[in-house]
Amino acid sequence: MAKPMTKTQLVAALAEEMDSDKKSATAALDAITSVITKEVAGGGAVTLPGVGKIYCRERPERMVRNPATGEQIKKEADKVVKMTIAKALKDSVNG
Repeated sequence: MAKPMTKTQLVAALAEEMDSDKKSATAALDAITSVITKEVAGGGAVTLPGVGKIYCRERPERMVRNPATGEQIKKEADKVVKMTIAKALKDSVNG
């Protein structure tokens, strides 16, 4: 498996794709990240065309097991961020 792209590499690739400088590419990436974070934290969802949909899902209270001791404990209800990958991205990866 290849190493994931770092933020610096992503900014450089974005700047090249936009025919812009790295400063404006960083600002664009930070703005997109901020918008996605605010929307998903508020219970909404964001669809990135060609990439996928990012959303928040609530998990109910449940019983879990401590792997070290085997003890059953109650885990409170919480929220988890999920992402559904777009069909276009799946198809481009698979050929």
